[in-house]
Amino acid sequence: MPNVLKSFRCVFDLAGKRQQIAELEQRAAAPTFWDDPRDAQRVLQSLTALREQTERWLTLGQEIAELRELAELADGDPDLLAEIEAQASSLTSRLGKMEFDLLLNGKYDVNHAIVEVTPGAGGVEAQDWAQMLVRMYLRWAQQRNFEAEMLDEQPGEEAGIKSATFMIRGRYAYGYLSAERGTHRLVRLSPFDSAHRRHTSFALVQVMPEVEQDVEVHIDPNDLRVDTYRSTGAGGQHINKTDSAVRLTHLPTGIVVTCQNERSQIQNREVAMNILRARLLERRLEEQAAEQARLRGEVQSAEFGSQIRNYVLHPYNLVKDLRSGAETSNVLAVLDGDLDAFMEAYLRWKVGPASVSSGNTR
Repeated sequence: MPNVLKSFRCVFDLAGKRQQIAELEQRAAAPTFWDDPRDAQRVLQSLTALREQTERWLTLGQEIAELRELAELADGDPDLLAEIEAQASSLTSRLGKMEFDLLLNGKYDVNHAIVEVTPGAGGVEAQDWAQMLVRMYLRWAQQRNFEAEMLDEQPGEEAGIKSATFMIRGRYAYGYLSAERGTHRLVRLSPFDSAHRRHTSFALVQVMPEVEQDVEVHIDPNDLRVDTYRSTGAGGQHINKTDSAVRLTHLPTGIVVTCQNERSQIQNREVAMNILRARLLERRLEEQAAEQARLRGEVQSAEFGSQIRNYVLHPYNLVKDLRSGAETSNVLAVLDGDLDAFMEAYLRWKVGPASVSSGNTR
């Protein structure tokens, strides 16, 4: 019990959260609050989240206090002490999960996520691996009851994909999926090699927060080149007989975004602009992180999308994250979307080695 109480007092800044709630309530009470409806909506969303979070911690604190009083009355009763121990274990588990939620405190962590997956060198092997990763993330989203929408997908000639862009909508989707940003490496016996030899494939995963129009990123229309073309995906006669697909090129950065999922050119352009804003924001965040690392004197890899995780299917079974050290031999479960342990290990590793438990994820 003392450890639970000590952790509870240290982890959650109740006074700070109450001050934030008071400040937001003061803003919401201002006569001009609804002059900017979009900003007002963001304030109310933040206020609701803070209230819910504070209520959860207050409830936990009350349960801990009640259990402590019960422990003082136990007077050596073995049955009561066993019940108290079981309740303390349950409270400790809840505290750990709520403490982990506090790691998702980045400015955009609560946002929906836009994910792009592209194969590395290796032809059909890498294209197939990229498609396996897309399935893995869609399964992860399904298990969390998040909404997933494919925005653009370019199939490979023989198998797999040349690229895929999809949206994952859910609270803290970006915070969790940010753990997946980087190069993923697969080692397996190739199903496309007649000699059935072992192959190594790479695919790059990029993750960006969805941002509202004109809130974080301003795009000058003069910096854009807009091309339209006929969609190649399934979608009915209309989508395949009109130039509904849109390709946007941001001239200053060279970033290219395509979308062909929607039926109309207007809808595809709107979605493509949303993806472009997210990519420009992510570029800015990466530049800021690189500058902070330079000022701290950290050594940075010159390779874009450095390898973060290995998936080995031969000669043994192992998935290992090269940043946090988290690993498991249950490769098939991971490829079927069981990613939470890796995401949690990464987020704890990101804030400091002391936050990461030693040992396997399973």
